[in-house]
Amino acid sequence: MKTLTIDGLEFRDLDHDGVLSPYEDHRLSADSRAKDLLNRMTMAEKAGVMMHGTAQSIGPLGVMGVGAEYNQQANQELISDSKINHLITRLDSTPHEFAAQNNALQQIAANTRLGIPVTISTDPRHHFQHVTGASSRAKGFSQWPETTGLAAIGSAELVEQFAEIARAEYRAVGIHMALSPQADIATEPRWSRISGTFGESPNLARTLVGAYVKGMQSGTKGLHEKSVSCVVKHWVGYGAAPEGFDGHNAYGRFSQLTEESLRLHVEPFLTSFDHKVAGVMPTYTILENLVLNGEVLEQVAGGFSKELITELLRAKCGFKGFVLSDWAIFRDAGEQTFNPTTKQTPMDIGMPWGVETLSREQRFAKAVNAGCDQLGGEEDVATLLSAIDSGLISESRIDEATYRMLVQKFEQGLFESPFVDTTTADELVGSKRARAAGRKAQRKSIICLKKPSSVNSSTRYYLENFSHSQADEVTSLNDADAAIIKLSTPHEDLHPNFFFGSRQQEGDIDFKPTLQVAKRIKALSKKVPTIAVIQMSRPAVVTDIINDLDGLYVDLGVSDDLMINAISSQIETEGTLPFELPRSMHAVRSQRPDFPSDSENALFQVGADYKKQ
Repeated sequence: MKTLTIDGLEFRDLDHDGVLSPYEDHRLSADSRAKDLLNRMTMAEKAGVMMHGTAQSIGPLGVMGVGAEYNQQANQELISDSKINHLITRLDSTPHEFAAQNNALQQIAANTRLGIPVTISTDPRHHFQHVTGASSRAKGFSQWPETTGLAAIGSAELVEQFAEIARAEYRAVGIHMALSPQADIATEPRWSRISGTFGESPNLARTLVGAYVKGMQSGTKGLHEKSVSCVVKHWVGYGAAPEGFDGHNAYGRFSQLTEESLRLHVEPFLTSFDHKVAGVMPTYTILENLVLNGEVLEQVAGGFSKELITELLRAKCGFKGFVLSDWAIFRDAGEQTFNPTTKQTPMDIGMPWGVETLSREQRFAKAVNAGCDQLGGEEDVATLLSAIDSGLISESRIDEATYRMLVQKFEQGLFESPFVDTTTADELVGSKRARAAGRKAQRKSIICLKKPSSVNSSTRYYLENFSHSQADEVTSLNDADAAIIKLSTPHEDLHPNFFFGSRQQEGDIDFKPTLQVAKRIKALSKKVPTIAVIQMSRPAVVTDIINDLDGLYVDLGVSDDLMINAISSQIETEGTLPFELPRSMHAVRSQRPDFPSDSENALFQVGADYKKQ
């Protein structure tokens, strides 16, 4: 791209006309530049800005962006032909290659009529767990505890430090938007997305969500050239999931809230609004028969609800940023969506909850008129243009939405600096300092619920299900003084034909005596004192195994070597439970899905460790 030199300053000639246009002039405010650009755009270009597509990759899941290399021909069509300039990346590559691939996207954008840069977004990618459509692998990036692990530490300062490091790593590879944090609260222990939350306490979640936004956006006064914009989610009540069934699936499309519990689910968002969070993503779910202001809420998903977005979010809570719908809510839902007879493929995914009978054009219009400024996972510019041409959406509403998306690109400095240095990416991403900070946080997140009595400096350990070995490990149980076994919260395979249901942990969370893992614990404990480490992507009911255990630790995103060292060295643990551990499945089934800490006579309360029970 050519540049212009005026008054000793250099400007990018974004529209390739040899003249400095106001939107190209970095001396002007983001507001005035965005308004000037808006006036130059065709309706098709505005519609493109309102799409949040996928940077497609090469591979079997390339349409979802999963792979090591972008499909640049497909992305050329998205950026140049469809005018789309917000793309989610699910690339899994080295920092150097990641940066180079994102630079290639920006080069495509630089050659378009107006030279609008691409805003590249990502799901979380600094943790241990990854589920396609919700989180990505931590390849190359520093690795930190799950969000629940950060909640186990409970420090706003540490969460802000994490977000600052993640922000720097994101910007180094050319990522500008974080589709996080989750402000959902973990009120239903069977819900499959608890690991992405800050736990069960609305007050703690509010504090830590605010700290996350402050670190990721680099301050509390809005976006600037060092910021990664945050999209806090899911507005609102997503975690109040009956039986824990998730809203990605047809059988989980309802949440249950009351006016009383709604306040609890709104609270975690509020500090992020004070910190001028860039965006909000509505929930997939329908708030079943929720009465708000004396009337039953329209029975549609959050992305289609004017009451939730325009009235509650904007008018009552004062949110000023953009609203980005969640993915695939505009796609059709047929019999294969509700009762799949074979395994669903990515092409079967559709979540138009409450608007199944509307056409795609009508769904687009309903979401935009409800208050969505951008359509997540969509690249269908033609349908949005048709809705505009049919009068279903006003041009003024389109201009409002487009402006909200453009002004943030200017605030982040993308029009001046869309490209990144691949060498810097190699040096900064996953640096020694960042990895050390992540490992320190992992160590601090470890929770001990039952301190072992069998551990001393000469103890020889038999390890089971760990990938890391250590000096005091023995290969035969007969030679061991104690055993350490790594487990996960139990789950059931309840919906094997559903794309997301087959990938999410569902069902009962108790260690029933009939489970093979419970039998294994009993067998080990009869031979040597046995210590369990449980990875809790969801809370677990440990009542039936705890008496067989000499020690019990909770893993919310910890490397094996750190966990083993913490146990064998008798290091004092610092983490506390960010959610309660119910006493029984009867207690789980009897509690409400929308209220925190309400299971009867919980075995371990929120905030518990072995010192506080």
